[in-house]
Amino acid sequence: MHWFIVLSPRCCGLFHLPSIPQIQRSDANSLYRKNGDLKELSADGHFLKGSSATLGLTKIKDSCEKVQHYGARKDEAGNPSNLSKEECLSRIETILKVVKVEYQEAEKALKRFYHDPS
Repeated sequence: MHWFIVLSPRCCGLFHLPSIPQIQRSDANSLYRKNGDLKELSADGHFLKGSSATLGLTKIKDSCEKVQHYGARKDEAGNPSNLSKEECLSRIETILKVVKVEYQEAEKALKRFYHDPS
């Protein structure tokens, strides 16, 4: 499983836009399983939430917000919770699968809009 992040020079990786030059990419699965750094995942979720909102990618924004919340060990809505680190990582992993599909949908729509044949 591979996910990549867009626009973050320090990111953990969620999804990618191959047409944007100089994008930093890495394997998210190995990052969060190896390091399990919820704070870093929360920060990246926050960053991507803002970037996605700026681009009008509402579904991706909402999913990234969930990553931000679970990274802070909160529930999906951002309320304090007693979720374990492992449960938060598991939920983030599930969300990343959704983000990948949402990104593919957004990428197709943006390519159609900009008449990009690739």
